Amino acid sequence: MTRQARDFAVAAGALGFALGGFFDGILLHQILQWHHLLSGLPQAADDLRLLVMTDGFFHLAMYAVAAFGLAWLWRARSGLDAPGAGSSMVASVMIGFGAWHVTDAVLSHWLLGIHRIRMESDVPLAWDILWLVVFGLIPIMLGFRIRRGNHSLTGRSAPLVLAALTSGAGAVQAVPPSAEAPVVVLFRQGMDEVQMMGAIEVVDGKLAGRDATGTLWIVAVPDGVSTAGLYARGALVVTGTWLPAGCLDYTRTSEV
Repeated sequence: MTRQARDFAVAAGALGFALGGFFDGILLHQILQWHHLLSGLPQAADDLRLLVMTDGFFHLAMYAVAAFGLAWLWRARSGLDAPGAGSSMVASVMIGFGAWHVTDAVLSHWLLGIHRIRMESDVPLAWDILWLVVFGLIPIMLGFRIRRGNHSLTGRSAPLVLAALTSGAGAVQAVPPSAEAPVVVLFRQGMDEVQMMGAIEVVDGKLAGRDATGTLWIVAVPDGVSTAGLYARGALVVTGTWLPAGCLDYTRTSEV
């Protein structure tokens, strides 16, 4: 393999690895809510604020991997028109995507035990293996098959698509829930319960739940009522707005 081919493989593999992490975090941590990064640790399982924070650090790490891949791809941009460059990058993205799921299964699920694919399942190992095969081993095998084949993609179009997918995967986290769904509000440290309830009353909200620390609250806000007033009363993040709330979306907490 030439140096140029190695650069493509490293860049696309890093992008695929990051996309695998975004896929995991957005789908399993936020939408399906099957687990958070540290759901398997007893000392963290009941602290929603800690779970949300560590999920955020996880996504930040995936952004760093994606940035590395894009920077490496820019370094090798002179060879994007080479025959087979596009196919090589797509193959490496698939291999990197699968590699993330293999790494997650072996390290996070089985060696460290910080979470499983479906924490509430009676047979978590079955879910771990199913996820590993479908999203880990199969993409890796398909990636190597594409690399050995004679498929052709335009070299300069492939990185644009990959970059858009990488950015889009992270941007999904900024999309607010529907207007009728409760919003998650993170208040600043030091506020007492009276102050927080006063902020909620400003937007005619009703308390639906909160985490163990008392600073992360789920609030039901009437349809059509703006949540902007919460920021003036001490809120740091409100997931029902267009601010990049990230991993605060779609979280669970105990009912009050």
